Amino acid sequence: MNNCVISFPQTKFLPLSLEFNACLAEYLTPDNSPILFGCRTGLCGICLVKVVGEIPSPKAEEREILAILAPDDVQARLACQIKLTGDIAIRAYQSNEI
Repeated sequence: MNNCVISFPQTKFLPLSLEFNACLAEYLTPDNSPILFGCRTGLCGICLVKVVGEIPSPKAEEREILAILAPDDVQARLACQIKLTGDIAIRAYQSNEI
């Protein structure tokens, strides 16, 4: 069983080790990450993050939301839609980036 490490650079939050193919929305909380969630279904955009690392490409529904919230930013993703396939570093989008 492989684990993936999720780190939160430039924050006080410690890295997390989660199972391969885990969905971030099921494990991230205000106590263990700086990422906030709303609907957890990919519609509200509250969990917009920047990701460094290899993850599967977004599906069509997520691409539609990303085209509105972060056009042309290839690192932008909705944390609730991320399934882990490797180690990643994530940070919440800042309001001045949107």
